[in-house]
Amino acid sequence: SQMPHGRMPLPSFWKMVEDTLQQSGAQLRAFCQTFETVTPSPVTQPLNPAEERKVLSLVSKHGPDKLYQVTSNISGSKDLDLTLQRGQIVALLQSVDTKGNMNRWLVDAGGPRGFVPAGKLQPY
Repeated sequence: SQMPHGRMPLPSFWKMVEDTLQQSGAQLRAFCQTFETVTPSPVTQPLNPAEERKVLSLVSKHGPDKLYQVTSNISGSKDLDLTLQRGQIVALLQSVDTKGNMNRWLVDAGGPRGFVPAGKLQPY
């Protein structure tokens, strides 16, 4: 009874709730469209000759289906985390860390091996 709409007839209250939800849904859809337009999806970065040799090595060790490209710079903050630059290619070793966290993947960076955030990798 203390709510501002507490004295409204029930059909009017449900109509107001439905209208509010529809308006919020429209705002969310508009936001999502704007976000997709403004934020371009990551593009494959060109490789320098040293990186190309590393990719060939990773393909021969792990196969082409295990290769991922780093979409933004990664600064390792925990033990066994890697620090990688945007555009680097890595091979997926495990899609989970030692504690079962599926947001941290174990990768081979062409020498060093360690964990990186899964959200900063895209299939190569």
